[in-house]
Amino acid sequence: MQIYSNMERMSKYLFRQKLKTILLFIVFYTVGVAGLGLPLTQRVFIILTPFALLLSFIAILLFHKSLHSRNTRFVFFTIIIVSYLVEAVGVNSQLLFGKYLYGGGLGFKVFDAPLMIGINWAMLVYCSASIMERVKIAVVLQVIFASVLMVIYDVALEQVAPFLDMWYWNGNSVPLQNYVVWFVLALIFHGLVKWKKVKTINPLASAVFICQFLFFLSILLFIK
Repeated sequence: MQIYSNMERMSKYLFRQKLKTILLFIVFYTVGVAGLGLPLTQRVFIILTPFALLLSFIAILLFHKSLHSRNTRFVFFTIIIVSYLVEAVGVNSQLLFGKYLYGGGLGFKVFDAPLMIGINWAMLVYCSASIMERVKIAVVLQVIFASVLMVIYDVALEQVAPFLDMWYWNGNSVPLQNYVVWFVLALIFHGLVKWKKVKTINPLASAVFICQFLFFLSILLFIK
């Protein structure tokens, strides 16, 4: 309980400093683009990718108003574990997403799938849910459009994933089924968020999502 109490105090402090934190992440991802664009530092920044993702995820958690909520913890843990297991099955069976394999860009792997992939799924679901929760539309439409946002994000990510040593597709071609499965999983996870009534209004979540999306587009410009 002491850990959650400390995190809640940190969360309240960060809310007071939210603009500075958002600007910090804009600089953070801008430096990442510059580092990946320079041959001298490129490999170092690729190695740092999982740490950058983990830092982003922790920062978003600190901005979440009800981190101590049982529903919040249940949703996060469920998405992290289920998404990791799906990815592990996918990369080993080659049946779910298509034929692909993971590189070393996302860090330590178990059963040929990086542990960070579950955290990344949780972060993306939360961020896209946060963006759509601000839109005054029906919950069902929020779930659908948030899932569409994740697919759009993935379209950009897939273009730079090999450059970042994240994963590689057979024949360097991303199959349509990858996006279909992404969308279905996103629908399930977003449905879970709404079912458990987890409030995702978070000033940092949308900023991180946009920064990452622009980060991938920026990398795409200099690798094409």
